[in-house]
Amino acid sequence: MTQIGLFDEQNRLEKLSKLGDSLEQLEKIVDFKIFEPLLNEVIPRIDNGKGGRPPYPNLLMFKILLVKRLFQLSYDETEYQINDRISFMRFLGLTISDKVPDSKTIWFYEDILSNNESGKSLFDIFNNELEKEGYITKEGAIIDATFIEAPRRKNTKEQREEIKNGEVPEEWTETPQQLMQRDLDATWTVKSNEVHFGYKDNVKIDETTKFITDYTVTTASTNDAKGADALIDENDKVLYADAAYANMVIPDSVENMISQKANRNHPLTDEQRKNNQAKAKVRCRIEHVFGNMAKAIGGTFIRCKNILRATFEISLLNLLYNIRRTFTINRLRAAG
Repeated sequence: MTQIGLFDEQNRLEKLSKLGDSLEQLEKIVDFKIFEPLLNEVIPRIDNGKGGRPPYPNLLMFKILLVKRLFQLSYDETEYQINDRISFMRFLGLTISDKVPDSKTIWFYEDILSNNESGKSLFDIFNNELEKEGYITKEGAIIDATFIEAPRRKNTKEQREEIKNGEVPEEWTETPQQLMQRDLDATWTVKSNEVHFGYKDNVKIDETTKFITDYTVTTASTNDAKGADALIDENDKVLYADAAYANMVIPDSVENMISQKANRNHPLTDEQRKNNQAKAKVRCRIEHVFGNMAKAIGGTFIRCKNILRATFEISLLNLLYNIRRTFTINRLRAAG
């Protein structure tokens, strides 16, 4: 067996850097200390003087949740991969001799942040930095929604009706373990002959730079326009959206570039179709955002079981997208 040399770990890390360590890229973009004040407010770290091992630092735990989201890991997988991968250890500031939080600790920490609805605040902290640095232009906005799939469970017709009425099936209350595996908040819907179960990430992006500037989380069956109501901002100069948002009321100060919708017995005119095509050339930029989420940020699937946890996970998804988008914008600017 070959003995590990003094500089072997450093050589391996340098190799990972050359190959393009995505976590190292995050470190170069973000001063993660900007999140500490909020984290310390939500989860105070107090030394009670009773001895024993002190709690893990908030910043460490938050970065662990980012790793979990970025690589679409379960809690057990997160614990294992941190112990196994030196790239994870480097990002988290851990050494081989440091104790790694176990899966239950990671779950508990995420649960606290979810129940305190901290996800949006964490997202806004980074977006405030983007605005200060001029990354968000506010020259125009595009809104749309993407499905966030939740774990599916087969329910009987009777169970579906009870859930729809806000009731919990009696047989589930008798088996708590089974109830823990059921998401009573997620809903079913069908779009373009595809069945979806879970939630929607309703987002607004900056037309120029494709950063997510705001978002809401709703269930999958919620109407797109309803999910976007809170996203309309009178400071946006122009607003693009597809025909699903055609009946939305927007401020008079915002130029309405929402695609027009055909109605029964009232098809679109040639001019309206031509205008929709022109609008679509801009509106399609938001599809690049959803595509990047699906391919580069762990995918649009979540493992949690209620809307609070779903909202927090989707908040991390949107935050990670903006962080990675910053890296892309910086690279493009450097190239010329």
